[in-house]
Amino acid sequence: MSTRLLFLIVGIANATWAPLVPLVQDRAGLDAAGLGLLLLTFGIGSILAMPSAGAAASRLGFRPVLLAGTLAIGLALPVLAVGDGLVELTLALVLFGAGMGAVDCVMNLQAVVVEHASGRPMMSGFHGLYSLGCILGALIASGLLAAGLGAGWSVLLLVAGIAALFAAAWPGILPAERAGGSGVPAFARPRGIVLVLGLLCFVVFLTEGSALDWSAVFLIQQRGLDPAWAALGYAAFSVTMTAGRLAGDRVVARLGRRPVVVFGGLLAAAGLALSVLVPAWEAALAGYALVGAGCANIVPVLFTAAGRQTAMPARVAVPAVTTLGYAGVLAGPALIGFAAQALGLSAALLLVAALLLAVAAAGRSLPV
Repeated sequence: MSTRLLFLIVGIANATWAPLVPLVQDRAGLDAAGLGLLLLTFGIGSILAMPSAGAAASRLGFRPVLLAGTLAIGLALPVLAVGDGLVELTLALVLFGAGMGAVDCVMNLQAVVVEHASGRPMMSGFHGLYSLGCILGALIASGLLAAGLGAGWSVLLLVAGIAALFAAAWPGILPAERAGGSGVPAFARPRGIVLVLGLLCFVVFLTEGSALDWSAVFLIQQRGLDPAWAALGYAAFSVTMTAGRLAGDRVVARLGRRPVVVFGGLLAAAGLALSVLVPAWEAALAGYALVGAGCANIVPVLFTAAGRQTAMPARVAVPAVTTLGYAGVLAGPALIGFAAQALGLSAALLLVAALLLAVAAAGRSLPV
């Protein structure tokens, strides 16, 4: 339950930040390029924090690192809600990214330990709580803002909720004596199967980023959908991903981890192909629903595999895989943009489908 609450916290925090983005842009007077550079600092904070968080967890235990990460999130969000100076917003966003990266890394380390101790698949359910947290956080944040509470008070209430959830999770967070070894380096180059797992995570996170950042553009430009309805593509993706993850542990227990990656990659690739090749917006929505269902349980299985492989210690392997996955979220949408500029958006999305086929092919030889 503690591990589930940690995943829920990260989902809520992520959703709390989303509606603040246009407010930050307006207060700071940023154009699109300036906002893009500011948002990049979140990724920088996350990627720098992840390997260090894994090393710190190995020396100190999970509790201090998770406490520090959650405090960073709670301190940064109110500044992002009301700040208007570029320097303070930049520092707050780096701090927010570092907190999110640290908690994301260590909660996955704890999830690996808890799943191993349980002797049954649990990782999909953990990640399902993250997806559920994103939905709940978005609904609560939107409701508070729509009620006229203002960004500052709305964020403070959500931060208070995060603090309460963390307090409830605290008794079940693994202490130092359960967290394992010492002498783990802060940074280690992924190698062998860990590098492969990280690259597969990169592709799946890239696919998720393409659904978030490009589905609405595709539906408007390629399918002529009214902009008011363009968010339906990502909504279809999110609903099936959340449902797939919440049911994923039973699916993994029945089918096995390798088939979940193989069939998930094939299903997601088929969904993108359906969206691109059938010239109807209804088909595009159905396709994005298939992408969400296909991708739902691949990343949880990859994190389990990272914890079970023997090429590198888990406390190095899991942060490495997490970092490569985040790189897919950060760089993926831009890479798709470059490909769309050169080849067209439809062709760029088909390239993503081809990468998903490669994920399916690699799934046959995963360590389970």
